[in-house]
Amino acid sequence: MQPHGASATLAGNACHLELAVSTQFEHRTASQLHLPIDIRSDTVTRPSPGMRAAMAAAEVGDDVYGDDPTVNRLQAQVAERFGFEDALFFPSGTQSNLAALMSHCGRGDEYLVGQEAHTYKYEGGGAAVLGSIQPQPLENEPGGGISIQRIANAIKPDDVHFARTRLLALENTIGGRVLSPEYLRQATQFVHSRGLCTHLDGARVFNAIVKLKIGEGAAVAGFDSVSVCLSKGLGAPAGSVLLGSREFIGRARRWRKALGGGMRQAGVLAAAGLYALEHHVPKLAQDHANAEYLAQGLRALGLHVEPPQTNLVYVEIPAAKTADLKSHLSSQGILATITPRTRLATHLDVPRDKIEAVLRAFRDYPGWD
Repeated sequence: MQPHGASATLAGNACHLELAVSTQFEHRTASQLHLPIDIRSDTVTRPSPGMRAAMAAAEVGDDVYGDDPTVNRLQAQVAERFGFEDALFFPSGTQSNLAALMSHCGRGDEYLVGQEAHTYKYEGGGAAVLGSIQPQPLENEPGGGISIQRIANAIKPDDVHFARTRLLALENTIGGRVLSPEYLRQATQFVHSRGLCTHLDGARVFNAIVKLKIGEGAAVAGFDSVSVCLSKGLGAPAGSVLLGSREFIGRARRWRKALGGGMRQAGVLAAAGLYALEHHVPKLAQDHANAEYLAQGLRALGLHVEPPQTNLVYVEIPAAKTADLKSHLSSQGILATITPRTRLATHLDVPRDKIEAVLRAFRDYPGWD
């Protein structure tokens, strides 16, 4: 039977939508060739055609009511992979971390954190401003961790003069550096013995997993909660998943709502996360190899480059040359944040041929003379 009336109109609209989406994917693939080479961060990745198709086809519902099947599938999959009871999808890692801190700590409590950590340095002071939680920043060791002795010295005694120390928050990777499972075991066991909880900012935890060649559960052993970001090296346009016990996630769900993170038909974003988990995790190894290749090429120019462990390359640039070098790279179609300690990021949208183009642009910079 041929559709007629309103049914025919709906069927026709669906066909037009499918054709438009397909054409958009094809146009995006062709136009991608003309985009700048963006090495400012791994957050700049664009959804691939396959990811966009998964998003367009996502089954959705109202996630605030718990009715979005794609969000529910993502939460269940990430919880199972990392060995946690429950999980909760957030729009961003910043919000996921903040909800975790607020679920662990009450008003006037304190959390211990590295001075270089994202939750302390780069998240707008949210723990203090919105959570009334006092951060106790501690110096990071060269490898990225915090010494056990420094942690022990920072834990406050049970005294009305002091904030109550409730939590240790670590980050892996931190500045591209990988914290070893042995260090994480020692740190989490120690603070648990002192009655503290533990949270891991796992914005790039899959980089650590791929680098160490370990399973997800082994990478987060000892943590009471973990935030897993999907929008950095994994290439999703948005989203992080917070992991913990059912009771903890219940508290975090209330804070997510209070923080404005309750989304409705969020399955379109969750589908991107599921696609990234299925297709993009193994590709992180290539990002790491490209970072090492980039580092070697920059060293050949006489620049001091820190040995990269994952996908972040740190290179020293003379302060007098930073503005001019940034302008030169931009003229070559390369976006980079150039400072005396420049960070360059490799990611899905920067394959080896584009790394070669970056190195050519650095070599051609006349200011080295």
